[in-house]
Amino acid sequence: MAYKRLLVAIDLGVASDKIAIKAATMARTQQAEIHILHIVEPLSLTYGADLHVDTSSLQEEINEQAEIHLQDLATQLSIPSQHCHLASGRPEKEIPSVARRIAADLIVLGSHGRWGLELLLGTTTDGVVSAAECDVLAIRVERDK
Repeated sequence: MAYKRLLVAIDLGVASDKIAIKAATMARTQQAEIHILHIVEPLSLTYGADLHVDTSSLQEEINEQAEIHLQDLATQLSIPSQHCHLASGRPEKEIPSVARRIAADLIVLGSHGRWGLELLLGTTTDGVVSAAECDVLAIRVERDK
């Protein structure tokens, strides 16, 4: 089965470039369109009520840095800027949502495998697989040591 539109969800960590390169190679081999997506989790979601300061300027800086990294990666892989997506929220919800919006038939993301609490609580990958309306390919990446 050849895919026509891939959505690559990256976290802009060390393994993101490797995942995006693999997905771009797959897209070119199958003559598929490729989109890249990064989800910025709002500080208010990440830290909840523990934050008692205005984080809007910090959140803005995080978004700007994510946009720059995303555009740099897109340029490196010859992905058109209109195929770059930056969203805010929970990755397990936003990734399937963007996939539906662009009519992706494959979501590509990285997976660290399951260890410790992840075995009990699940992972972003599990959430995406459960919510996606298309195939999901998890590329195994090295765990931070």
